[in-house]
Amino acid sequence: MSLRFISFSSGSCGNCSLLLGPHSGIMIDAGVGIRRIKKELEALHLSYADISAILVTHDHGDHIRSLGSFCKRVQAPVWTTETIHNALLWHPFTRDFIGPCRQDLQAGVWNPVTEDFDVQYFVVPHDATQCVGYAIRCGEELFVLMTDMGHTTPEALDWASRATTVVVESNYDVDMLLGGDYPQYLKDRITHGIGHLSNDACAEAIGQFLHPGLRNIFLCHLSGNNNTPELAYDSARAALAAAGVEPGTISLRVLKRGIASPLLVL
Repeated sequence: MSLRFISFSSGSCGNCSLLLGPHSGIMIDAGVGIRRIKKELEALHLSYADISAILVTHDHGDHIRSLGSFCKRVQAPVWTTETIHNALLWHPFTRDFIGPCRQDLQAGVWNPVTEDFDVQYFVVPHDATQCVGYAIRCGEELFVLMTDMGHTTPEALDWASRATTVVVESNYDVDMLLGGDYPQYLKDRITHGIGHLSNDACAEAIGQFLHPGLRNIFLCHLSGNNNTPELAYDSARAALAAAGVEPGTISLRVLKRGIASPLLVL
């Protein structure tokens, strides 16, 4: 069976996705209501039993809002770094339930998280306690997620340059943000290196990590105020065209805010 992926939501309204292998599944972040996830799973003839583990990227609410509920009801092991876990022990969303589910990832090695999946993490710059991206290996497939990062890092680009699928942040259009009505402190927070990745920065990153084995690029965490799916897509598509990639050679898709994607075969 091929690797499959669904994004339940991507953006400041909530982040949650599911990666399915032949025998197990990994949920990435838990920023979407548990009842909605149950409904989405049932529509795909899946259930909570298909969630074998949960990965957490960082401790902001849009990524962990429902993590405590998942710990209480699903009781799947929750994998993240020691630093993030220590923050979750004190966070009001998670402190009452995270302890029994806690599993710390070891740095610099493949962590066998489920029967199908091995995971390594890499730190990315964001104004959380700590924020990480993930390299997730299943057989010959390498799925790389890098979101909520103020700028790209050599390590993130190195992982993406070996991946078969990359999920990468394309948060804002520079002109929309700078010309919009956000207060200056918030504009500074987004743009000054520990906030989010712009469409232009995402496009530049794509040009840097493109390689012959890459099959899928999914754009994630779009701003609802300072971006549109069309702008993000066109920016990434232009980067692919500039590199000589013909349309259809690489699957390029925008993961939408508050709307589940189809179940995608990777």
